[in-house]
Amino acid sequence: MIELGVNVDHVATVRQARCTYEPDPVWAAVEAHLGGADGITVHLREDRRHIQDEDVRRLRELTHIKLNLEMAATDEMVSVAQGIRPEMAMLVPEGRHEITTEGGLDVAGQEGRLREVVARLAASGIVVSVFIDAELAQVEGARRIGAAVCEVHTGPYAHAFHARGRDAEAPAVVAELDKIRRAGERIRALGMRFNAGHALNYFNVEPVARLPGLRELHIGHAIVSRAVFVGMREAVREMKQLMRQAAR
Repeated sequence: MIELGVNVDHVATVRQARCTYEPDPVWAAVEAHLGGADGITVHLREDRRHIQDEDVRRLRELTHIKLNLEMAATDEMVSVAQGIRPEMAMLVPEGRHEITTEGGLDVAGQEGRLREVVARLAASGIVVSVFIDAELAQVEGARRIGAAVCEVHTGPYAHAFHARGRDAEAPAVVAELDKIRRAGERIRALGMRFNAGHALNYFNVEPVARLPGLRELHIGHAIVSRAVFVGMREAVREMKQLMRQAAR
């Protein structure tokens, strides 16, 4: 059954805007759990622009659903992950000047380094995921480096959906969705888990949630935005309901 991982990074973004102690992303994670979230995702960035090391430590200690740590493939972050031991670590590209993650990790172009990182994390009992574009070459590379999970970047689909007036049948939207579907088929054929995420919201999530074999969706900004008006529990509940209805 399809699962929902809720990214609470932007709860921390609001907190850091005032350099204070609230809102607390750990509290948000508990509320997300009560709303039906199956996991919590956080991205500990090199510049610590939102989530802080202490947040990750407290999330590890205080949440009772799985923790997914998004991270760059650096020695610093591998050390953090080995100390925290989240259920899953997702390797992502990272740039100091980007507002959010702008594309998938080029696994095929840096297999040697990534194979080493995956091995170190796996040796610590951490399931390793890679965030990749919907390209078969990247899927093949993920398999070669030993990744257990591929999270397919849904940003191009989401942007096409918005640009075409939220028309799920627009040719450009259908084409992007088909890329995700084909990547998912190859991921599963190679024995890896098929996850997806990025820029998904309450309007565009259902076509993605219907894709065969999809295990998890990771969604953050849209849920945190909705939570401003309806609360975190209700925002998560609404998203989970859309996903489950679509998957059925």
